[in-house]
Amino acid sequence: MSEAQILRTVLDRWKSAVDAHEPDRVAACFTDDAIFQGLQPYSVGRAGVAAYYAGQPLGLTAAYDVREIRRLADDVVLGYLEVEFGFTDRPALTVNLGVLLRRVGDDWLIGHYQVSRLT
Repeated sequence: MSEAQILRTVLDRWKSAVDAHEPDRVAACFTDDAIFQGLQPYSVGRAGVAAYYAGQPLGLTAAYDVREIRRLADDVVLGYLEVEFGFTDRPALTVNLGVLLRRVGDDWLIGHYQVSRLT
């Protein structure tokens, strides 16, 4: 599988779970020891990811556009994206997102997630 296919497969699964407001399914896209940095203080592990997304408003959606992809090793893919988070009650928020994907067994999971706001 190409690095673009790997990245899109993982992020499509993430997006589907975000759009459905299913925090545990979002967290399942991450490694057990993932470093997660949304727009609040960082956390480590799936429980922190689930808690972060559980706190997001109903109706939150994510639309992403891949900017850059690098395969750093056979089992590591780096992605840099622009993500627009949509809300039902306020304007959309556009951020930069860096992700590091790791192959874990036969699956690819997010091991590092770093958001920064565009200004």
